[in-house]
Amino acid sequence: MTNEPAITPDLIAKHGITPDEYERIKSILGREPNFTELGIFSVMWSEHCSYKNSKPELRKFPTDGPGVLVKAGEENAGVIDIGDGWAIAFKMESHNHPSAIEPFQGAATGVGGIIRDIFTMGARPVFSLNSLRFGEICGDSAGVKTNRRLFAGVVAGIAHYGNCIGIPTIGGEIYFDESYEGNPLVNVFCLGVLRHEQIARGAAKGIGNPVFYVGAETGRDGLAGAAFASRELTEESKQDRPAVQVGDPFKEKLLLEACLELLETGCVAGIQDMGAAGLTCSTCETASRGGTGVEIDLAKVPKRETSMTPYEIMLSESQERMLIIVKKGHEQTVRDIFEKWDLPYAEVGVVKDDGMMRVLDGGKVAAEIPASKLADDAPIYVRDAKPKSPAKPLQDWPEADSHSALLQLLLHPTIASKNWVYRQYDHMVRAGTCVLPGSDAAVFLVREANKILAATSDCNALYCALDPREGAKIAVAEAARNLACSGAVPLAVTDNLNFGNPHKPENFWQLRECVEGLAEGCRVFNTPVTGGNVSLYNENPGGAIDPTPTVGMVGLIENEKQITTQFFKDAGDAIILLGGFGSEMGATQYLKIVHGKKEGTPPRIDFDRERALHDSLRSLIRSGLVKSAHDCSEGGLAVALAECCISREKPIGAEIDFGATDLRLDQLLFNESQSRIVISVSKTNAAAAVALCEWRGIPARRIGTVGGRELQLRANGTSLLWPVDDLHRAWYSAIRNCMTE
Repeated sequence: MTNEPAITPDLIAKHGITPDEYERIKSILGREPNFTELGIFSVMWSEHCSYKNSKPELRKFPTDGPGVLVKAGEENAGVIDIGDGWAIAFKMESHNHPSAIEPFQGAATGVGGIIRDIFTMGARPVFSLNSLRFGEICGDSAGVKTNRRLFAGVVAGIAHYGNCIGIPTIGGEIYFDESYEGNPLVNVFCLGVLRHEQIARGAAKGIGNPVFYVGAETGRDGLAGAAFASRELTEESKQDRPAVQVGDPFKEKLLLEACLELLETGCVAGIQDMGAAGLTCSTCETASRGGTGVEIDLAKVPKRETSMTPYEIMLSESQERMLIIVKKGHEQTVRDIFEKWDLPYAEVGVVKDDGMMRVLDGGKVAAEIPASKLADDAPIYVRDAKPKSPAKPLQDWPEADSHSALLQLLLHPTIASKNWVYRQYDHMVRAGTCVLPGSDAAVFLVREANKILAATSDCNALYCALDPREGAKIAVAEAARNLACSGAVPLAVTDNLNFGNPHKPENFWQLRECVEGLAEGCRVFNTPVTGGNVSLYNENPGGAIDPTPTVGMVGLIENEKQITTQFFKDAGDAIILLGGFGSEMGATQYLKIVHGKKEGTPPRIDFDRERALHDSLRSLIRSGLVKSAHDCSEGGLAVALAECCISREKPIGAEIDFGATDLRLDQLLFNESQSRIVISVSKTNAAAAVALCEWRGIPARRIGTVGGRELQLRANGTSLLWPVDDLHRAWYSAIRNCMTE
């Protein structure tokens, strides 16, 4: 090709390709690659597309199960049966690095990308969640101000895209910790619904079938995503980069409707989102899945910028684009539907029988690569793993005034109400949201299927930093516990593995330990992993982020009467603690927020006990005994009880008496031992609820009564009292106050 730079060792290195990988490329091609081919290999053999540093670990996940219709890795998203001929497609992915560069568009296009993954499967997207991590946002330092800017931009981007396209964002989680300073995590989740027979595949089948490009025109935006996904984002490389992708949710809405309409005609042989690596990924992956070849001509690709080179066109990650393989003879159907929806389209290629991804530019060959070698034969590495020094067990810790400590915990953005965030989201569009954001799990009624789904995302990264395997196990257990508190039975899991540079042995060890912990937990709860995402090289000048293996879990609620929320309902109701008082203080939010310490051994998880707890709670719910249920997690029992009082529209008090214990007061109130749930039942049902749990071997104890205008806690002769209006005011306004400093 003319006017292309010479392939030099420096250029190869800038593309993130090692000398050994370059020799492998030459062996595959039987020659030196040209510049466009070098770029194509760079993105397809990046961690983002090939999982070359993580694939051996990902194989440890359970992916089979009686309800699995499409397994992890087979298509753009996994598909799970939910009964009566209906299924769900769901997935979680990250847009961490683009969001650090440009938070609004980085987050917005993350939402757009995950939505396309879902409707590419033939499913109609019905709701979204997100899991977000930022540095601390309270204070006036330069770093804090940057964190506030990133936080505000990300939330605005998510709200903009989701609200405009009309898909509700109904839940999620947000943490704030110094380890995410300058490297926020933006993990987005989307779920769609479809009939079994509507499952679409991303394979280029049918020799001679035409290949159509549909959706927005290709531009130079998004080259950052392609080019920088292929290598570690060093501070030096961050200084010289083009703009991130720019999303258009209104065009995506048209694309969604046009694609679903086209799929209904039965004329589609294969469909693929142009997400990561754009045209490159969509052409080689569809050809590889179909065992065929694909030839496209870039001269026919709709473009919005002039003089774009083959390299730029193939690596662009412009948004709202799809590649569709159409059954020969149905070309006019495509034209009619996309003209109806006023969207660009072009017949750009054809399915071949030679197994090649062939890229022409006005009839001249710009790239010619064996598709399966490019899509499936990326090098796989097993990196060195070096265990970090285990966290030292907590021998002693300072004692703070428990009265002020509860207020301090409720004021921290990690624990405080997230209303500042979800009030920006349209969480009621589609009229299916059954539980407003802020409870243990999101609940959504899929009206066309008459199914009630519950979903949650969970990960305590502090636990994972101090004990990666145990922290990952707890992430799965807490997700399942949150679903149980909503009345749901877990179905399946998607994950987003966020870690630092895998070339550093301690980081890779964290990844391995977390994967093995997640895998163990998923087997215990019979929740196969349907797919997900790996995001590595999440680092700032201070080091890697805390390991964050986010778990997205979906469950099914049998009927509307079983939908359960976390807040207390009626004065006079009995408050019952399931699971015991607990005692473990290591890695708690109390230590971190009140004492500034990230230390100690995290709590241990007993899966048998945890599973029995969930079964007992669901049995109580199905019996009609439970009015509210809320798990004890960050902040311990005191925070859980406070949230039960103040997370309703009008706060209500509670009188709690723990009796005599052998625990120090702060240990009783703020430990984070697992497998504990606070429920409320009518006074007349209290004895029956306790008896049923004890019959199942679950410790259950009535600890108080709902009512009044104060939260009063008594233990060991000490009494603490907080007006619930004061607690609510502090908790509800905390994030808003930080953002307006």
